[in-house]
Amino acid sequence: MAAPPILSFEDLGLVQGEGWLFRHLDVHIGPRDRLALIGRNGAGKTTLLKCLAGLIDTDEGKRSVVPGKKVVMLEQDPPMSAHATLEDWVLSGAGAPEPHEAAAIADQLGIDLTRTTATASGGERRRAAIVRALAQEPDLLFLDEPTNHLDLAAIDWLESWLNRFQGAFIVISHDRTFLTRLTKSCLWLDRGQIRRAEVGFGGFEAWTERVYAEEERAAEKLDAKLAIELHWLQRGVTARRRRNQGRLAKLNEMRATRAAMIGGPGTAKLGLARDDTKTKTVIDAEHVTKGFGERAIIKDFTLRVQRGDRIGIVGANGAGKTTLLKLLTGELAPDEGKVTLAKTLSGIVIDQQRKLMAPDKRVRDVLADGGDWIEVRGVKKHIKGYLKEFLFAPELTEAPVGSLSGGERSRLLLAREFARASNLLVLDEPTNDLDLETLDLLQEVIADYEGTVLIVSHDRDFLDRTVTVTLGLDGSGKVDIVAGGYEDWAKRRAPARTIAAKPKKVEPAATRPAPATKLSYKDQRDLDRLPGEIEKLEAAIAADEAALADPDLYTRDPARFAALMKAIEAKRAEKEAAELRWLEVAEMAEALRSVI
Repeated sequence: MAAPPILSFEDLGLVQGEGWLFRHLDVHIGPRDRLALIGRNGAGKTTLLKCLAGLIDTDEGKRSVVPGKKVVMLEQDPPMSAHATLEDWVLSGAGAPEPHEAAAIADQLGIDLTRTTATASGGERRRAAIVRALAQEPDLLFLDEPTNHLDLAAIDWLESWLNRFQGAFIVISHDRTFLTRLTKSCLWLDRGQIRRAEVGFGGFEAWTERVYAEEERAAEKLDAKLAIELHWLQRGVTARRRRNQGRLAKLNEMRATRAAMIGGPGTAKLGLARDDTKTKTVIDAEHVTKGFGERAIIKDFTLRVQRGDRIGIVGANGAGKTTLLKLLTGELAPDEGKVTLAKTLSGIVIDQQRKLMAPDKRVRDVLADGGDWIEVRGVKKHIKGYLKEFLFAPELTEAPVGSLSGGERSRLLLAREFARASNLLVLDEPTNDLDLETLDLLQEVIADYEGTVLIVSHDRDFLDRTVTVTLGLDGSGKVDIVAGGYEDWAKRRAPARTIAAKPKKVEPAATRPAPATKLSYKDQRDLDRLPGEIEKLEAAIAADEAALADPDLYTRDPARFAALMKAIEAKRAEKEAAELRWLEVAEMAEALRSVI
């Protein structure tokens, strides 16, 4: 029997502007729920989260919370300017955490809370907000884009904390990897309605496609398709996903080609046949070194970038990602070595600051200087048709920029910039504030872009879906060059990082056994077979989750529902054990290679 909810909101309704943003919503949150709240930009996800958290007064509905349970919200951009330091803000107001609790979490996150709020970076402000939220020891936690401005190490830490968390949480995030690893249920805010499925984010796409298919069948049976407005965007979702499967296959082919061009670890050269370099090389960096003060940010870095490459740059905040990006684009000169850019290179830069247009300007003004037509890389298009390509309703041409959500503004910026003729696209944290459907669109646009792309991002899934080569920085000045995306880079780093962390026990020479020169038969067999086994388990879990997404399954066949839940739990445990075993034998193999 399911535990009673710790928070319920019945018949929730909120008026926004001239009409209802949503109405007649029922939301119930159990004591151990791990919920992803998903919906398009502008659907009202953040507003709904604030209603549930009690931060916004609704026009209709009844909110109830179990007495004694603490509800805490991590907002996207909480106001801090009234406080001198981050610590002052963290420890201020009702419900402020105990100083020692805040200090403990701040130490784990690596944030100096004595930093003044006026000089704190986006990443430092985000860490401070996480400290304030988690240190309050909540029973129910609302998280609005928690990974924005965080580096990979901080995201990993937050994932670990939430995995251990004994309470419930609802999260809004564009980070697919974060959602897939953490959530077990989905809330889908769509066209003013809320739907819930007891399926993790990994099964979300299969569930939504089933819902759309059922709606279309119902409309056909009634012989009144207009009775259900299936927006052009929703009708295109399934088709776009299928097209992206083909693009993913093409991306894997490109990665295989790049892998053949890259030497082994330590060889920082993306090589090309000499007879191709004059026509295909767009950026040629040779033995580049750059430092600030006594610290070397980039050391002896060599890379030849070919026309059409998609280069991802990853690393912790402060590791030198932006410095490397500026070196590759010629914005910054190296201290040693040289960077040669093709004379025909013409780039556009979309940075993470989102320095957008004046809020009183109309969308029409931003795209077409007030006209009806826009030139998109040499081809004239009507702005209403072009807006649809970027998931805007055509009637938004007259809307002021100030009325758009943060994600919609980012999408408008992308539409404006992608219209320009260019052969180099530079994206600095492009996924912040974008919803999942816009991310699909951005991946599609990048895949179809004929030029070269440089991407700085902490979004692991986005990198895995877009880039052919990953440049990984560890803060020492060394740059790893890996064919593939984030996961390919992470796999290379994992064995070496784990080995370095383990203390070695030194035995007397007389009792020490002779060093092994190769893996045992069993270890080698596990090393070879486990990646395939892990992939099969992931596929099986996704299939079971998709079956579990059937909203009528529990009432129609409760035994199958229970069996699926049990099977998913068992397969997850089996997958975790397989991953740990693979890491163990991979460490052993790496150690043997270093000895030999």
